[in-house]
Amino acid sequence: MTIPLEKEVTLPDGQKFTLPTGLFINNEFVKSKSGHTLDSINPATGEINGTVYAAEAEDVDVAVKAAKQAFKSWKKVSGVDRGILLNKLADKMVEQRDLLGSIEAWDSGKTKEQNAVYDIDECVNCFRYFAGWADKITGKVIQNDPNKLAYTVHEPLSVVGQIVPWNYPLAMSAWKLAPALAAGNVVILKTSEITPLSMLYTAKLIKEVGFPSGVVNIISGYGKTAGTALCVHPDVAKIAFTGSTATGKLIAKTAADTMKAVTLECGGKSPLIIRADADLDQAVKWAAIGIMSNQGQICTATSRIYAHESIYEKFVDALSTHVQQEYKQGSMFDADAVVGPQVSEQQRDKVLKYIQIGKQEGARVVLGGEKNAEGELSKGYFIKPTIFADVKPSMRIVNEEIFGPVVSIGKFSSDEEAIALANGTEYGLGAAIFTSNLTVAHTMAADIESGMVWINSSNDSDVHIPFGGVKMSGVGRELGEYGLDMYTQAKAIHVNLGTKL
Repeated sequence: MTIPLEKEVTLPDGQKFTLPTGLFINNEFVKSKSGHTLDSINPATGEINGTVYAAEAEDVDVAVKAAKQAFKSWKKVSGVDRGILLNKLADKMVEQRDLLGSIEAWDSGKTKEQNAVYDIDECVNCFRYFAGWADKITGKVIQNDPNKLAYTVHEPLSVVGQIVPWNYPLAMSAWKLAPALAAGNVVILKTSEITPLSMLYTAKLIKEVGFPSGVVNIISGYGKTAGTALCVHPDVAKIAFTGSTATGKLIAKTAADTMKAVTLECGGKSPLIIRADADLDQAVKWAAIGIMSNQGQICTATSRIYAHESIYEKFVDALSTHVQQEYKQGSMFDADAVVGPQVSEQQRDKVLKYIQIGKQEGARVVLGGEKNAEGELSKGYFIKPTIFADVKPSMRIVNEEIFGPVVSIGKFSSDEEAIALANGTEYGLGAAIFTSNLTVAHTMAADIESGMVWINSSNDSDVHIPFGGVKMSGVGRELGEYGLDMYTQAKAIHVNLGTKL
């Protein structure tokens, strides 16, 4: 199929822009070698937003060659100059915050005013943060012997493949691009086939601010073709992936053949524990944020809530009331809407299947429990915010990642039981604890098996603080100085100061 490399688009909010449809390779938009394309579907209507070219293995090879050539000069660019470019990109995103927010909402189903525009702020913060690190990557001098001097330098890895998910197309791209570029790497970033549009538009900004040809390459494509090609390519030094645990396992196996470095940020089933001494009002508000934001399509979503038996029913009632009052459902451009549609028909059907399983398992439906078929919403992939209560540890809705606006609530009688329930999962990405006793909070945080623990909040990630999990939730970290470390390798240089006898 042949389509133009640009398309003039008018968004539902009236904004107009030129959408690139090609693969962004070597600072140019080009057609895929095969001519294969993919469609981006509007989650609120089921209609096609746009058709773009889909990369195959041969396109990945072209992108890798361009990046490899660009690395020869990019690795010699000073940290100061790399930081300047990252800040320029942040400036450009500030200028176009409203348009970028609209594109992101239109493509992914996020509500614009209550969600998507804040993802643009996250991108800006991320690029600015790592811009500040670009000229501060240093090694050490190791001098333990008068006859020997040694020092280390932290070098970029070279060509990095990055695979981002559909739930945060722009934010997850920023999390990966910013540290990789700050450290002096070159990148081939593959967007999700479901949400390719916002990053293709951002590619135009990357070129406009002056990144050299080949330093950043952005391709749309399917995991089985473009994703696999990145993972097996011998000239790709690292794969950074965010997505499902099942796909993460496949990537780890595939990348092993060429001994690639791998960072995997995968699935989660994060617990939220509410002790009897917790501020119940705050626990309710944060619990709602932790599962209903972004339609529940968050890897760290606190989708398992455990409330102390003495406050259990009070909490269940309060959470249901709060969600009904504050979490209005609507289309992406409804200014008052908080909960939009699921990203795709497939995702909607998956969530509905889990809701049916929860009912069959005997969980009590407190709120929702069905798709939203009201008026115009019936055209899209809307699921009513759903609360299950009286769940048992053996239930599938408690153990398996649903990735939708569905939360299960159980009870506990002691801190020891709460910890056992929290750790009773193969995942270990995030967890939350609500209590007024900070000594207990720190003790419980130490005992919970997860990469992150929030005390008296939920899902308030920060670009300064490492993000990542343990167990089946992945390996490695993103954000903060820890995230930067994932994109450098230490080289030891030995200097002999003595003479052989």
